[in-house]
Amino acid sequence: MNRRVVRWSRRSGTTEGEILINNIACAGLAMDDQRYLYISDTDKHEVRRYQIGDKNGTIVAGGNGEGDGLNQLNYPIYIFVDRQQTVYVSDNNNHRVMKWNKGEQEGIIVAGGQGEGTALTQLGSPNGLFVDTLGTIYVADFGNNRVMRWPKEAKQGTVIVSGNGEGIGANQFSGLQGLSFDRHGNLYVVEYGNDRVQRFSVE
Repeated sequence: MNRRVVRWSRRSGTTEGEILINNIACAGLAMDDQRYLYISDTDKHEVRRYQIGDKNGTIVAGGNGEGDGLNQLNYPIYIFVDRQQTVYVSDNNNHRVMKWNKGEQEGIIVAGGQGEGTALTQLGSPNGLFVDTLGTIYVADFGNNRVMRWPKEAKQGTVIVSGNGEGIGANQFSGLQGLSFDRHGNLYVVEYGNDRVQRFSVE
């Protein structure tokens, strides 16, 4: 709501942050190994890469207006960047996850893209993303209250957590948002509808 990206020092005694980028409808944020920032903009339907200190950035995904073409995004939110600077984007209103290789003008649909729905080939307003070193995509499937895993180049995903409808049970979700893994392979999932973070052991 403040339309800005702010950096805060972790040193004790820090009382205020430093505004890095202003006037941006920022949703997702990631940083690569070379300390470039990647920020999704839900107004401009694009993802930009920034060097620290750079206010303008470079478009690395989308940037061709709102739409469902391979060179477009529609409300991009969560992003994940791998070591090759490949950008993965939860293309929320297109119900798909897009992969943009470095320097490419078009993305590749790597999950969903078959319209909104509950089939294993579909997603519903995808949110949080994680991509492992094998290129396997884990996605918080908000509209379907489930976490899905899509192996590299797979035509459909598998449900790895929930899929039991919306609710407060330990096997249910409400308002599924971000997800991440720790080094031991535990999955952490944020739900704003249930005001909690859950941890799962995933095979």
